[in-house]
Amino acid sequence: MSEEKFRNDAKTVLKFIQVYCDEKHKESEKESKTVELVYKEKNLNEKIYFKLCKNCENTFFYSYKKLQECPHEKKPRCRKCPNPCYERDKWKELARIMRFSGLRLGLIKIKKVFKISNFS
Repeated sequence: MSEEKFRNDAKTVLKFIQVYCDEKHKESEKESKTVELVYKEKNLNEKIYFKLCKNCENTFFYSYKKLQECPHEKKPRCRKCPNPCYERDKWKELARIMRFSGLRLGLIKIKKVFKISNFS
């Protein structure tokens, strides 16, 4: 996997988990954190910031670690991977998060389109 693909995938999984956490765990205590992106032992000189509850933070770090360790040169989507590296329960949890957040992010884009068109 290229460094650019790694960057994009790490940011994407964080965005999905952040949306989920913001909606589902509004009352949970959250701590702001920073992660330096590192891929194949190379610091990519980029930081990503997040504010997640402990459970969602653990989910992110698990996903981030699996992404770092992905053995594929051309990374397939995880759901189409011939040798999935996620533990079954973690896989189900992340799939649920991705479905939930994917709907929310899609609706956000649609709302923006309608807001823009209302002013045109």
